[in-house]
Amino acid sequence: MSNRGQSRGGGRGRGGGGRGGAGSPAGRGSPAPGRGAQPTGSALLRANFKAVRTTKKTLFDYEVVIEPKGKAARADRKARIMQLLEEHPEYRPHVGYVAHDQAQRLISAAKLPQPLSMQVQYREEGENTARDNAMIFTVDIKFKRELDMAPLDNYMSGRPESETYDTLPLVSALNLVLQQHAQRNGFRVGKNRYFFRASSERQALSLGVEAWRGFFISVRPMYKQLMVNVNVCMTAFYTPGNLAVAMEEFQRNTGGGMPRAFAEKLRVATTHLGYARKKAILRITNQTPKQARFDCQELGGMVTVEEYFKRKYKITLRHPNLPVVDIGSKQKPNLIPPELCEIFPGQAYRGKLSPTETAEMIKYACNPPIVNAMSIRDQGMPDLGLNPASNTLNGFEVSVSTEMTVIPSRVLPPPAITYQTGRPSPRDGSWNILNVKFHVGGNMSNWAVLLVQEGRRDEFSGTNDPDLMPFLRTFSEKCRSSGMNVGQGPPKVMATGKLPPPNRDSNRRQALEQIRQTLISNLDRNKKPSFILVLLSGVDNFIYPGIKRLGDVDMGLHTVHMLLNKARGDPRRPNPGKQDQYFSNVALKVNIKLGGINHKLDQNAMSWLTKSKTMVVGIDVTHPGPSSAKGTPSIAAVVASIDNNFVHYPASLSPQKPDWNRDAKEMVENLSAMMIERLQLWQKKNKSLPDRVIIFRDGVSEARGQYDLVIQEELPRILDAFKRVSPSYRPKLTITICGKRHHARFFPTDKKDASKNGNTLPGTVVDKGITDVYGFDWYLQAHSGLQGHVRPTHYYVVYDDSQFSADTLQQGTHTASYLYARATKAVSLVPPAYYADLACERARYYLNTLLNLADQQSSTGGSTSGRLSDEEERQRNFDEAIKMWGNGIHSDLKESMFYI
Repeated sequence: MSNRGQSRGGGRGRGGGGRGGAGSPAGRGSPAPGRGAQPTGSALLRANFKAVRTTKKTLFDYEVVIEPKGKAARADRKARIMQLLEEHPEYRPHVGYVAHDQAQRLISAAKLPQPLSMQVQYREEGENTARDNAMIFTVDIKFKRELDMAPLDNYMSGRPESETYDTLPLVSALNLVLQQHAQRNGFRVGKNRYFFRASSERQALSLGVEAWRGFFISVRPMYKQLMVNVNVCMTAFYTPGNLAVAMEEFQRNTGGGMPRAFAEKLRVATTHLGYARKKAILRITNQTPKQARFDCQELGGMVTVEEYFKRKYKITLRHPNLPVVDIGSKQKPNLIPPELCEIFPGQAYRGKLSPTETAEMIKYACNPPIVNAMSIRDQGMPDLGLNPASNTLNGFEVSVSTEMTVIPSRVLPPPAITYQTGRPSPRDGSWNILNVKFHVGGNMSNWAVLLVQEGRRDEFSGTNDPDLMPFLRTFSEKCRSSGMNVGQGPPKVMATGKLPPPNRDSNRRQALEQIRQTLISNLDRNKKPSFILVLLSGVDNFIYPGIKRLGDVDMGLHTVHMLLNKARGDPRRPNPGKQDQYFSNVALKVNIKLGGINHKLDQNAMSWLTKSKTMVVGIDVTHPGPSSAKGTPSIAAVVASIDNNFVHYPASLSPQKPDWNRDAKEMVENLSAMMIERLQLWQKKNKSLPDRVIIFRDGVSEARGQYDLVIQEELPRILDAFKRVSPSYRPKLTITICGKRHHARFFPTDKKDASKNGNTLPGTVVDKGITDVYGFDWYLQAHSGLQGHVRPTHYYVVYDDSQFSADTLQQGTHTASYLYARATKAVSLVPPAYYADLACERARYYLNTLLNLADQQSSTGGSTSGRLSDEEERQRNFDEAIKMWGNGIHSDLKESMFYI
């Protein structure tokens, strides 16, 4: 096996290398086989990276210890203590040349006296003096190590002996230095995003939520140059104001949803004591002030929360039907009505945005490149303190260039697209399919239609509606003219009858049972339809996922949905062309589900895959979000090609138990079994095993050494799968990580290299200037940026014993981006990874009620969750998820792309 196929660097975590600002011990993956050279000629772009220079040779690293630890456990309290520390006379002289993380680490440009121990009397923001009983904290700053700049310079020079150098300690220290101004003056979200209340542009998304524009900042060691990546970013924040008003708005937006995800861990100020008392919400209870009771000796025993505030504070509640919140601790609850809480500013929203809020967020964030460039220059640089006037930067003898770095790029040519009839020419990353037929048409001679009846305006009145059959004939003719075998007879049409309304049907359980019975009573289980066309009159957070689960898991039926307001259009303003386009898009999905081939690429474009027997794989993991039940599992998806056109990618899905001490498990635990399932299906379809396996891995963070975990944890599971299929089986293997969650953006320097909206051109590839010093990586923008600032995908090869050249993988990944089955354009993410993402999203529907608690109607009755420990609640919910999952995908669908 070649060295390029081996994990390197003694197993130390990659840590991000130039990525993520984290640092890069070895194990960076496959060494770069040179850079791409085709096509010849290049366009110069600007990238949102700025050169960083420092004359300092050494930095000094200190540990910060705050005692008593229990009282200083919360992150916001530690940050406040460090803020108060700057007023201390022993610490104040050093403020100009120190930077800290507001918790446990401090970097200094000069040696600090040792020992350095100071006492800080705590007071809240807005308090001029401490209260009489205020806590006193001891802050010890303990020397840890010196950080020498010379090894980092050697690393960035690309010296072979420096490849295994761990950049993490020094790069993370430099991040503290460059982020210190922003940390002192703004609100931090995550590790690298900052928002500034005074200057941030804001857009209301709803009554309780608003979008803020801020800036991402991260130090990156690049070839021959230390740089800082600065980008515009957007995040939803809670709107400061009364908690009760915000909770009521949340319930209106979610149709009575549970406010737990909206408000838990939110910091509020209580107002009933006559002064603001800052507290974090521990939990939202399931009881109103009339129902919640506690023992109050002062008032003679058990009282309700409503009675307590009426008698003790003379407060008559105006929102008595909202659940009370607990701002105490597990050992000592403190129940309070939400109307007596004010939301503190500068808190990122952790809930799930509604479709309307999401649309507003996207609209607000959609700025062309030139607007973002000006925002970085005119607002970002001064807000972040990256200008010559910055006291912190001057104290560390650091300067940041005012100009974005200039990098070379190439524009890769599109592949030739082929259909059964016609060879459309891609232009600007897309093509027209007028008068073409699918390369292979699927068989839909036996199909059915389900009318979901909610009583809305756009619906058909029933199976005898005079407009229904003409509508279905128009759709079937579109499928026939596209090359599918439609058959002569009409489809079987079923109607659910009027479903129970959402306000009388919690989580739509009755409605879904009615739909199930409609299908069971109308379909012949011995002769299933090829697919069911489901006609919906509106978006519903339970009906659509519920039908997908019915089809995929319970009954083994392909389902394809149409939204009637889009499919029928406005009857007052008929638009046949718009309907035809909608039907064309649905036909793309139907054909691929039924085993057809919409389009393929010509032989030249596919030769890099077809020269040997190859299976292409996509892997992704989706995780529960803030609005999910505690203990809900992550879900992994592995899709793999089964044909030599690389069009069909059936999927394996698997829930995996989360690590309850961490947010989520990034790695795929059951990968060996899932890969075996994919290999065995490939063998069944091709009468042999593949000689080469190419994996595109999505869903891996660039930070925290996640790239190395792919080599340390997932690679052994993949190799184990090979052995378990056959002891002597060992195909060539390539693993490429696909990253979309990065902040690299490009700006054309010449109009001839720009699209109409100022973005870079489809096919733009960058593998110099801002890529890893030692690794095999590149940025590729295969698609056209229709609106806003287009984001390329970052591809990083972590393992390769096929010894691909840079040109082969870059051009191959680009051409493969034109193979996405349900579109007539190149997509931003290589299709196997895209399909794995779609499969993950589909699998979320099977656990919908656990993953989306915020969408569910709240109840003011009792709840066992309040009496369970966190561990018991997590285990209960995990067990419930496994029960809901059952046997997973129905056997009748396992060999198809049911998820597309």
